[in-house]
Amino acid sequence: MRDRNRSLGVTLLEMMFSLAILAVVTSIAVPGFTNLQQDSQRTVAVNNFIHALYLARSEAIKRGSVVSICKSTDGLTCASAGEWNGGWMVFANDDTDELPQRDAGEAVINVYEGWAGGHITSNRAAYSFRPYTQSVVNGTLVFCDRRGSAYARAIIISHTGRPRVAQRDSNNKPLKCNAV
Repeated sequence: MRDRNRSLGVTLLEMMFSLAILAVVTSIAVPGFTNLQQDSQRTVAVNNFIHALYLARSEAIKRGSVVSICKSTDGLTCASAGEWNGGWMVFANDDTDELPQRDAGEAVINVYEGWAGGHITSNRAAYSFRPYTQSVVNGTLVFCDRRGSAYARAIIISHTGRPRVAQRDSNNKPLKCNAV
């Protein structure tokens, strides 16, 4: 026979104990999720730039003309100053400008949003790919967020235009980040 007077709820002590356990687990998990989120955002930015590099290389070969990547915040013109984190675009550089500037009539192939979670620095103002020659495309882009140099990633571009992602610079030295 069932005891009809017995409560089906929980006591205050049981509820407080459960909340204490939840608070401890949450305080352990939240910093890990924050790092995971920042790693994910950095990875998206790095992968977007690698996509732009491969796109520019293949379009240069397909079109038989120079294709450039430049900093761009509006997706129509190249920005001459600032970092790459404002965005970038790939365009057909038909008149082979050095320093590349998109002129009227030059096709925009793709536009990439910037990275609000950090900053992207490069030792080059733009990258141009030629269809048949290997012409000084090499450079390094460093992706940094507020966590600093220990969490930075670099895209190192060879003279043939092939990118690779690294945690150290081309001289195998630690990456350097400015304060974000």
